[in-house]
Amino acid sequence: MDGKSFGLSCSLGVEDDSLNLSPSLDKLFREWEDRKARGLFHHDIGSCETKVLRGEHNFVATLIEGRDQKKRPTEFGMNQVLQPFDSGKFNFTKVRPEEVIFRFGETDKDSAQYFDGAPDTISASSSAILINVSPIGYCHVLLTPKIQDCLPQRIDQESFLIAMYVAREARNPFFRVGYNSLGGFATINHLHFQAYYLKVQYPVEKATTEKLTALANGVSIAQLVGYPVSGFVFEGGASLEDLSDVVAKVCIFLQEKNRPFNALISESGKRVFLLPQCYAEKQLLGKASQEFLDMRINPAIWELSGHLVLKRKKDYDEASEPNICRFLVEAALSETEFQELKRCVLDSMTVSIACSSDIGS
Repeated sequence: MDGKSFGLSCSLGVEDDSLNLSPSLDKLFREWEDRKARGLFHHDIGSCETKVLRGEHNFVATLIEGRDQKKRPTEFGMNQVLQPFDSGKFNFTKVRPEEVIFRFGETDKDSAQYFDGAPDTISASSSAILINVSPIGYCHVLLTPKIQDCLPQRIDQESFLIAMYVAREARNPFFRVGYNSLGGFATINHLHFQAYYLKVQYPVEKATTEKLTALANGVSIAQLVGYPVSGFVFEGGASLEDLSDVVAKVCIFLQEKNRPFNALISESGKRVFLLPQCYAEKQLLGKASQEFLDMRINPAIWELSGHLVLKRKKDYDEASEPNICRFLVEAALSETEFQELKRCVLDSMTVSIACSSDIGS
């Protein structure tokens, strides 16, 4: 696919997978296609040009002209990772009913419990899957944990575990779940994750890693090597819950330090990439390159992972790996900043896991 265009619709390979889809992913595909047929999206993602760029990383570029003008506007400051929920601003309780694909909740049975079309009073504490009305990929949806609780955009251990379960239940490596913190280009201050299907390996998933440590619960922490964005990679542990718990604790640590970050749940919940960034801070300080400001690229989790959404035909036609790398380096922490953050994170996790083990014994 190097350098060639391809569609981001079912023709990308969804039909080939149709006999092997998990129940949850099959339901998502069918419901998303239904919303597409109703004309609920701002654009047809299947008609948008997409190409894989030549080079070491094989970045994916998609052209969606004017997407930034059709999206819901950001209604909060970009300099604080933790901000209180504001019911006066747009939140996901205000979406149209037809944007809700389904609600789901915990059940004692070993199967999902869905609330299709259920009144809010029945599923007040349930989580929900909504369509993203400005999709950048096939089956682009929003996961909103405990939607009626009106939680702000901040990670807690329970909500991150819900996202991990969604990734696991999809049972497909091409369906990833992502998270953007405030200051990390989340646009709505109402707790949500994003997910979509793209049948190609993301550049960050192919990147070389270097192991940093293995925690007492079996979770290993590594760092990216030779990738434009510095970041952590988590995997292992005796269970998905162990892995989720470690990642959530690091996210909470970053939130409390007011450090914007983005997370990618990969390989059906077996690996998680955590990428701290500083691009919004550079914008606020007037230190961001005008070249990239003119391109209007927001480096959220998909961009940092290697799928770039471009808004101008000129930028799409001229997209190259060197330019994308320069942009991602500008969004990422410097080597000095990352090394200091890495030291703090590892110190924090060593103490946290040790304390948890002591309590458990």
